[in-house]
Amino acid sequence: MNLKHLTLASFCAVGISACGQNPDTDVQTAPPQTSNFETVYNNISADSLKQHTKVLSSDEFEGRLPTTAGEKKTLDYLVNAFTQAGLQPGNGDSFLQPVDLIQITADPDMTMTIGENQFAYQEDMVASSKREQSEVALTDSELVFVGYGVNAPEYDWNDYEGLDVEGKTVVILINDPGFENPDSGKFQGTTMTYYGRWSYKYEEASRQGAAGALIVHETAPASYPWSVVANSWSGAQYGLPSADNGASRVAIEGWLTLEAATKVFADAGLDFAQQKAKAMQGPYHQAMDIAASVTVNNSIERSKSYNVLATLPGSELPDEHIIYTAHWDHLGKDESKEGDQIYNGAHDNATGTAAAIVMADAFAALDPAPKRSVSFLIVTAEEQGLLGSKFYAQNPIIPLDKTVANINMDAMNVLGRTKDVSVIGMGKSELEDYLAKAVKRQDRVLAQEGRPEAGYYYRSDHFSFAKQGVPALYAKGGEEPIDEATAQYRKRTNVIVTGCYHQVCDQFRESWDFGGIQEDTQMLFEVGVDLANADKWPEWKASSEFQRP
Repeated sequence: MNLKHLTLASFCAVGISACGQNPDTDVQTAPPQTSNFETVYNNISADSLKQHTKVLSSDEFEGRLPTTAGEKKTLDYLVNAFTQAGLQPGNGDSFLQPVDLIQITADPDMTMTIGENQFAYQEDMVASSKREQSEVALTDSELVFVGYGVNAPEYDWNDYEGLDVEGKTVVILINDPGFENPDSGKFQGTTMTYYGRWSYKYEEASRQGAAGALIVHETAPASYPWSVVANSWSGAQYGLPSADNGASRVAIEGWLTLEAATKVFADAGLDFAQQKAKAMQGPYHQAMDIAASVTVNNSIERSKSYNVLATLPGSELPDEHIIYTAHWDHLGKDESKEGDQIYNGAHDNATGTAAAIVMADAFAALDPAPKRSVSFLIVTAEEQGLLGSKFYAQNPIIPLDKTVANINMDAMNVLGRTKDVSVIGMGKSELEDYLAKAVKRQDRVLAQEGRPEAGYYYRSDHFSFAKQGVPALYAKGGEEPIDEATAQYRKRTNVIVTGCYHQVCDQFRESWDFGGIQEDTQMLFEVGVDLANADKWPEWKASSEFQRP
């Protein structure tokens, strides 16, 4: 899995049934060491959050794609905001951490041939390569169905056992074996483990020596529609440069629509539904007696993007840091589209970036400053696979053994105030005890995320810290609206927010209710204040798959 510092049985099955609970807390924190905590807390305003979101998601910022003019505008805006707040540069005398990226853009003029059938790019399939070559091809590569493509000794599950896939292309189901067979006791039931993530499946196929890997997309187990795949994995794709120029990766990484996959299985004399049913029962693979060919022509550019790091030094323990994260990037613009071409990324993630700016102002206003330092890491290239946070975690400016905790803010709650707070990946660390204290002030309760099957804990920047053993918290407004008026607003707005994920319609709307973001920002601010003044560092729960090294 290449997950450094995971301990015990990685991603062991842990039953968590805390929805609607507000556990008793025993947070060993000193009272806020400031005379003006309440005033600062109450001054965190919806209007400020709204204004920053509006600016960052305006057309002027061109969708905030890394290495574009939109990045320059975004970096300037962030550095100016943190400077005005009185924070110090986090990287020596600079607010910026350079991140080397490689940009590989596949020519969309491609067709995939499987058997006698041809499949169209973006309509039926998406194919790309992480190999740093101008041309990468599969030529009559034999297909092998490998079920979920999982090799998990701790679950006694290996879809590749006894199988040689050298030179072959593996076909893989999305998610993990527990999702559609929760009563089996396998994995974590409907709660996704990292084995269900597309990134893991490509990594494991590469370790097994496959030439190609094709994931079958299905909306429910993927948790997003085909349009997200078509938009997110076409066009420029960013990665971190590797020492072997990508040679250790499978040559072709791709997706098939369910319709295309069903046809492929039928042409191979197999029934997709029957094969999937067998794959759910236990480790499974099946030769398909059909071959795939596709040529991907790449244009390759090496470039540099930037993380932003700003710090408020601690008054007593300045070497120890609480790090807040948010990603500033989105998908840029697509000039081939008619009409609106800009992926503004208002919800994802101008909201989280705005919360970081407002929270920095709040911390800077505390008198005196907290005991520990508080830093804000606003990262690049999250949309391309958590690259900015991954780079930082591999090349930390603040030593990881001096990093007390990470608190992440991504796609904040624009659906209005809630009675509950969703904890993504509930049950992982003592940070939830601090969170429970903060939500009690707001008369709210903690709840497990509404869709644990989507695996959101493995899909945002805190995961880069968790893999290195740093306790990481990702939480935001839950599912239960504060009142009936908010419930009606939520019903109308949620249709737009859900349908506009990674689409050009993810735009700022004056009608958005920022009351929920305000409460969540106040909540996470209090968590950070308590952590910065606590006598002890937070730890992972014993049941967590992560522990400090």
